[in-house]
Order: sequence, then C-alpha cells, then structure tokens
Amino acid sequence: MAVHLMRVIAGLAKGRRLLAPPGGGTRPMTDRAREGLFSSLGDGVVGARVLDLYAGSGSLGLEALSRGAAAAVFVERSRAAQRALRANVAAVGLGGEVVPGEVEEYLERAAGVFDLAFVDPPYALPLASVEQVLGGLVRLLAEGGTVVLHRRAGEGLTPPPGLGVAGRRRYGDSEITRLVKEGAP
Repeated sequence: MAVHLMRVIAGLAKGRRLLAPPGGGTRPMTDRAREGLFSSLGDGVVGARVLDLYAGSGSLGLEALSRGAAAAVFVERSRAAQRALRANVAAVGLGGEVVPGEVEEYLERAAGVFDLAFVDPPYALPLASVEQVLGGLVRLLAEGGTVVLHRRAGEGLTPPPGLGVAGRRRYGDSEITRLVKEGAP
C-alpha cells in the first residue's frame, strides 16, 4: 500500500497529495529542494515538453505540469513505483505518459524532443552510468534544453559533450545540477 509522502507545491494542482511507492525504494526530492529548483527554472517550465527519468512517484514531472508544462513522459522500471506513478498522474489530472522500463532502453528508442529533463536516479547507480544516461539524453533535447540532475553531493560529475553545467545547488547530502544543451561548436 502506498502512503502519502509529498505534495504538489504550486500551480494548477497545488496542494495535491502524491503517493509514494511502498518499500522506501525511492528517494524523493524534499519540498525545499523542489521549491528551489522550480524557482530557478522560472518561466522555462511553461509550455515545456518534459521527460522525467527514474520518475518514481512522478513528483518532478507532475510539479512541472502543474506549473504549466505542455506534456510529460515518465520513465520508471519498478512495478511498485509505476502503480503509484499511474495513480498520481490520474489524481493530478493534467496528463502525462507513463513508460514502463529501463531508462537506457527508452533513451535508445525514443524519438521525441524535450525542453526539460529530470534525471533522478538511485544513489546506488554508479556515476559512470549516470554520465552515460546524460550522454544518451543529449540527442533528445531541444536546443537550449535543460537537464536537472539530482545526485549525492560532491560526486564530481563530468558532463558529456553537448551539455554544459549551468548551476549547482546543495541540499543536505544531495545536489541538484542544472545542465543546458549547448549548440554545436
């Protein structure tokens, strides 16, 4: 049974409670960190096509939809998390496509173009694997598109070609890194 753990902070679905998958397998971003993140993104969320990788409960993509994003795709492999995610998408009522499966497989076959991507993998996923996912994501980003990476603080990320670090912010033991797709040299 899923439990209420978080809520949508602002926008059309402000205050809507979200279910978290049972078992504690996900590590949701704190309300404070989400507030800071969305404040830094500002109006860049409005009308954006959003990709939420390692979506868990979907809190990041749903927050974006609540704040005016045009569409969201949620990719999640855990069946328990998919159940909570589908319930959250339905409860918020702002749309969103849930794609079950591995992030790496999705990135290989996806054809969409996204303005904003959230990458919130488990801390246990090695940094080299995270960097590989970021590399696979570059081709799906619109020019000037933004990637938001949530990881353990101080890991020393090396962005792949095509992505530049636009900012970092630490929240306790986690760090949010904003990367932006750069034009071809």
